[in-house]
Amino acid sequence: MCRLLGLNAGREPVSALFWLVDAPDSLEVQSNRNVDGSGIGFFDSAGAPVLDKQPEAAFAGQEFRREAKRARSVTFVAHVRYATAGARSMRNTHPFTMDGRIMAHNGGFGELGELDAQLGRYRDLVQGDTDSERYFALITQQIDIHGGDVAAGITAAARWIAARLPVSSLNAIVATAGELWALRYPGQHALHIIERPAGASSPVRPSRNAGPASPGAASGPAGTGDAATGLHARSTTSSVHAPGLHTVPSVVVASEELDGEQGWRMLADGELVHVRADLTVESAVVLPEAPAHLVPLPPGNPNIDT
Repeated sequence: MCRLLGLNAGREPVSALFWLVDAPDSLEVQSNRNVDGSGIGFFDSAGAPVLDKQPEAAFAGQEFRREAKRARSVTFVAHVRYATAGARSMRNTHPFTMDGRIMAHNGGFGELGELDAQLGRYRDLVQGDTDSERYFALITQQIDIHGGDVAAGITAAARWIAARLPVSSLNAIVATAGELWALRYPGQHALHIIERPAGASSPVRPSRNAGPASPGAASGPAGTGDAATGLHARSTTSSVHAPGLHTVPSVVVASEELDGEQGWRMLADGELVHVRADLTVESAVVLPEAPAHLVPLPPGNPNIDT
C-alpha cells in the first residue's frame, strides 16, 4: 500500500520541503518501503494543477528532491507508491488530476469492470490501469451529480465502492487551490492530521517512524520548537530544522506522523475532513458502516498500521 501527504496553507504559498524530504519520517524516507513511484501535485499562481511524478522511488533519483525544493504553492498532495494494481509506469503514478482537482489514494479494491460500467462517460477521464484513478473518476462523477459539493462526492463514491466491491482501503486526499479534503475509510490504514497555527512552538517527541535526516539538516535542542527561527523536530536518530514554518499556519494530513511534534491525531474510521482556505477544519464521520466485503491486509505488507 502507498503513503499519502496533503498540505494546506490556505492563501499563502509555502514550500513543502520539510514534510517531503527533511522530516524524520518524510515521504522520501517512506519511499524506501514504497518503491514503485513518487509524485508531487500542487497549484500554480493561477490555481491550475501541476503534477511532477515519476515511476521510481523518491529516494532513487533527484527529480523528487528537486521538485520538493522548487515548488511553492498554497496546497500540496504528494504520494509514494507501493503498487497493488497497474504496472509501474508514468500513467499509473499518483497523484492524478481531473477537473482542476488533484487526488491521491492509499489502498485498493477489486472488480473494476463493475466500476467501469458505473462510470459511463467518466471512464474517458482514466488514462491508466489503476483502481485509484477509477476511484477519482467516480469521485468526479459524484461531485458533478451533487452540484459541485466535493465532500458529498467523495462520500458518495466511497459508499458506492464499499457497498459493492471488495475493499482494503479507500483512504484519499483531494485538493483544489486553497482547499483540501481527506477521507480515512475503513480503519485498516492510518491517516493523521495536525493543525499548526502561525508561531506554533509546541514541544516535540520522538517519532515512532524515525528515519535518517537529510544531508545538511540543522540540529536543534531536543524536545523544543523555536518560534524565532522555525520548527525543530527531533527523532530518535536525527534532528532537523524546518525554516519558516513558524510564519504561516498550515494543516497537514499524512499516512504517518512525519515528525516528532505533538498535536497529530488519527482520523476516525470513516472520517472525512475538509480544510478550508481560512484553515478552519470541518470533520464528520460520513461512513459509519463497514465495507460489505473487507479484504484484510496480507501478512508482511510493509505498510500495515499498528
